[in-house]
Amino acid sequence: MSAMDWLQLALHLLVLLLSVKPLGHYMAGVFDGSGAVTRWFGPAERALYRLCRIDAATSMDWRQYAVAMLLFNTLGALAVYALQRLQAHLPWNPQQMSAVSPDSSFNTAVSFVTNTDWQGYGGESTMSYLTQMLALAVQNFLSAATGIAVLIALIRGFVLRQAQQIGNFWVDLARATLYVLLPLSVLLALALVGQGVVQSFKPYASAALVDPITLEEPVTDAAGNALEDAQGKALSKPVRIDSQTIALGPAASQIAIKQLGTNGGGFFNANSAHPFENPTPLSNFLECLAILLIPAALCDTFGRMVGDTRQGWAVLAAMLVLFAPLLGLTAWAEGRGNPGYPAAVAQAPSPLQSGGNMEGKETRFGAADSALWAAATTAASNGSVNAMHDSFTPLGGLIPMWLMQLGEVIFGGVGSGLYGMLVFAIVAVFIAGLMVGRTPEYLGKKLESFEMKMASLVILVPPFCALVGTAIAVSAAAGRAGTANPGAHGFSEILYALSSAANNNGSAFAGLSANTPFYNTLLGIIMWLSRFWVMIPVLAIAGSLAAKKRVPAGAGTLPTHTPLFVLLLAATVVIVGALAFFPALALGPIVEELQFRTR
Repeated sequence: MSAMDWLQLALHLLVLLLSVKPLGHYMAGVFDGSGAVTRWFGPAERALYRLCRIDAATSMDWRQYAVAMLLFNTLGALAVYALQRLQAHLPWNPQQMSAVSPDSSFNTAVSFVTNTDWQGYGGESTMSYLTQMLALAVQNFLSAATGIAVLIALIRGFVLRQAQQIGNFWVDLARATLYVLLPLSVLLALALVGQGVVQSFKPYASAALVDPITLEEPVTDAAGNALEDAQGKALSKPVRIDSQTIALGPAASQIAIKQLGTNGGGFFNANSAHPFENPTPLSNFLECLAILLIPAALCDTFGRMVGDTRQGWAVLAAMLVLFAPLLGLTAWAEGRGNPGYPAAVAQAPSPLQSGGNMEGKETRFGAADSALWAAATTAASNGSVNAMHDSFTPLGGLIPMWLMQLGEVIFGGVGSGLYGMLVFAIVAVFIAGLMVGRTPEYLGKKLESFEMKMASLVILVPPFCALVGTAIAVSAAAGRAGTANPGAHGFSEILYALSSAANNNGSAFAGLSANTPFYNTLLGIIMWLSRFWVMIPVLAIAGSLAAKKRVPAGAGTLPTHTPLFVLLLAATVVIVGALAFFPALALGPIVEELQFRTR
């Protein structure tokens, strides 16, 4: 890693931090109704409610809020499933894509509704333009808006006093979509189009190859069975390849919301390593910045809505205390490269590769940018990649995996990351209360047994799903059959996939063949449970806190805006993540790193 590489990482964090305050202030105005934008577009917003027959003035208790959220997302999953199964008969399908298989349709429907965007298929070879836009891109907006809505409900739980209601789900959903996600996506999409990201409804193009090639193709009968000669050898025929199909489509609009909504996935199979999704260093910078932009700014929104901006910045500081060292460790691991490569291949005296580990990485961006993207996309609940994580060094791959396993609360998904971190803050305050023998309080609300039970569910459901799912996959022949590598790395591929699904991330090691009925079903179930069995307890906490009166701070109250609390919160996240996953990591990337260094 050169000094310029480290400067690049620092610049990214600096621009991110400079964006937090203005965007956080804007979003606080959107959700408390004081912002100018809600006044300017109020008539249009109210017309939308009338069209949908929504009484925006009616507030919901936490159970009603949860039911509305579950029904809305269930209907969304059914709609995405139906569009995939029927796409062969629907318009905007210039390549005549056939219907997606039932198991893949189920997996994709759950994946996009839960903000996971795990993709077991190649987008350009599987999905029509209509499916990409109406099913996938729409859910990129709605799943992200759902996460923001649940966060806003939790914030109201801290703000309200002796109230039974926590807001209106439909209003929160509409405002998150109309005033936050939609305008930011339009701006980013225009910037990406300016950089060369494709946005087209034309059929795929064909380009002549400068240097045609000839391949041997097996000879088959009408049923597709390979034919053999008299000696039993497979028959083949030479085939000249003189052209290449260039996939097109309305990509820029989907790329913008997939990054801003921490959805991930990609319009094309190669994701953000594809030149039509991510063509230039500037597009790479903007897309990577967009991944963390809203989650970071929501910390400031939280502080403003509870009436103390120090609280939001304390939570953001805890995120940065964890993120910055892990980002640096990933960059260092990939910058060093494979220590055995020069001695074994090039017979060079140095134990390091001069350009770092470039296996599976984009030569346009280099190891530093790929390390930054890997850390950002797994710290946030975003499954996009600009390099193949399966090709990272063992340590370089361990850090992104562990970032997911921490619960994706270091920035995390839009809304979901911050409400996850606030639950960890509740646990940290409770631990501090036990130390001094005092009933814990956070932001003026006493934390009692109900809040701690719900917080335990929020924290334990994702690791439970990840570890049980991994155990099922390694125990089943269908699960083991998907691994591309034996031993520790094959286990890492499975553990990464299940950790990604259980934390609604969506990235993959890429060495696991997961588009099978076994993995499509297993991962789909885990994605659904990990999303909604976390959201419901969060809403229950919101309802319980809203019903309580505010307790004035006293001499024994733990200040939750100080450096001491920042360190306590960060330590709580790390300890829980280490206790939950260290044994599993020891069977995969840790032992692989030890083998890697002793070769």
